[in-house]
Amino acid sequence: MLALISSVLLASILKTCTGADWCYQTQVTCQSHCKGPDLWHEVHRDCRSHRQSPINIVTKKTRLDPRLTPLEFSGYQEAFSAILKNNGHSVSVSVPHMATVSGGDLRATYKAVQFHFHWGEDGGPGSEHTIDGEQYPMELHIVHMRQDYSSLSDALRDPSGVAVLGFFYEESRSSNRKYNEFIEALNKVEHTNDNTTIRGISLSNLILSEGNMTKYYRYNGSLTTPHCTEAVVWTVFENPIPLSKDQLSAFSKLKFHDGMPMVKTFRPVQPRQGRFVHRSGSAVLLASFTLLLVGVISALGLSQPN
Repeated sequence: MLALISSVLLASILKTCTGADWCYQTQVTCQSHCKGPDLWHEVHRDCRSHRQSPINIVTKKTRLDPRLTPLEFSGYQEAFSAILKNNGHSVSVSVPHMATVSGGDLRATYKAVQFHFHWGEDGGPGSEHTIDGEQYPMELHIVHMRQDYSSLSDALRDPSGVAVLGFFYEESRSSNRKYNEFIEALNKVEHTNDNTTIRGISLSNLILSEGNMTKYYRYNGSLTTPHCTEAVVWTVFENPIPLSKDQLSAFSKLKFHDGMPMVKTFRPVQPRQGRFVHRSGSAVLLASFTLLLVGVISALGLSQPN
């Protein structure tokens, strides 16, 4: 994920790797010299550490945590213009204004830095996180750093310095009109370092309504590309964002830096290594209370004389 966050940061990584570059598994061939996910630890040793992401979230092993209340968003509805860039590994957009997330047992306020995507091939499996082994077609990562840090590099030195919101996508029968202009802009960034300006977008338009974001999972992990730095508080939302087959397939028309089709841009799931995954409690508790209330009312109704 680090390369998806900052091209400057990526350059510093490659310098420390004595010329070695990392790549996704679909780029590994007999002729290629890049290192696929199984060898990322040779690019940076942290990729073999014990708190790596993504993971498979086994729902029956998650722990209910009532402190995981709905998140609080600020600036997410503000429209902005920004540069959409093909960075050779994905497409990313820097967030040019102050948009923050807090609450939900986050221990600080985090400001949005950028967002990017991971996807499969023509709408096939492509998310990084999986739920009970199910891999969704695509995953959105909105990357935030603690508001009290002045740079992302400083935040990455803090074990909880970065907060990433992860959203799954699912195939829908109709197009998601909120994504029309964004999908159209992908045609202008087919090749590495291509960029284009997208106007009038907002973070809130890209994600779910706040009422559909009460159910989520929380765990401590890492960036999902080298350096694989273990400084991320992950929030992975349960409800997926709908996109049509054509909208999902549009991402597969992009090209990696080596000219190959940019498909299956995900890191395989990593061992959980004894970490606990917590799930939000508000929706579960509300549903339980509603069922209890209905039961009580029914019982009282049945006990009343005619």
